[in-house]
Amino acid sequence: MRLIVGLGNPGDEYRDTRHNVGFMVADTIAKRHGLHWKHRGQISFAKHFGSTEFVVAKPQTFMNLSGFAVAQFAEYYGVVTDDLLVVVDDVDLPLGRIRARARGSAGTHNGLKSVVQQLGTTEFPRLRIGIGRGDRRRDLADFVLAKFEPAEQAELEEVITRAADAAEMFTVEGIERVMNTYNPDATAPEVD
Repeated sequence: MRLIVGLGNPGDEYRDTRHNVGFMVADTIAKRHGLHWKHRGQISFAKHFGSTEFVVAKPQTFMNLSGFAVAQFAEYYGVVTDDLLVVVDDVDLPLGRIRARARGSAGTHNGLKSVVQQLGTTEFPRLRIGIGRGDRRRDLADFVLAKFEPAEQAELEEVITRAADAAEMFTVEGIERVMNTYNPDATAPEVD
């Protein structure tokens, strides 16, 4: 079984913000497969048990504490780190770009830092979705908690669709295939 976890913040005030693109990908996957969200402890989840078994989840612990829910849920389902894909926003990638990694540091992302801390390893696949950085004079927290501009909506929809495609590919073919298909330069060395 594979586990796809989209990171974000729960609640209507955070819906459609840059920091919630992980939730958007999870919602897209659930909708495609006719899955309904259920709740278990600190995580919302939807199960698919067709030819490829997977669970898609959204921690309800807020971004900075995502690791607690991810670790507990992975343990509950017996999912090893190679079968876990964390989907997260990335300010260092321009809007519209995605990048898959088999492992790596959390960088400056507090959600990934929490997952690394709770799993005790950086050895888990992740899919980063570019949200851009915006004006460098603007507070980064304000930027990631802001909603996308109307002019960005078409590009946002496209990248969410591609990221959902990549996450679904992960459930069937694994992270290497996702990296070779979706990373801008699959021949570049993997550096984080």
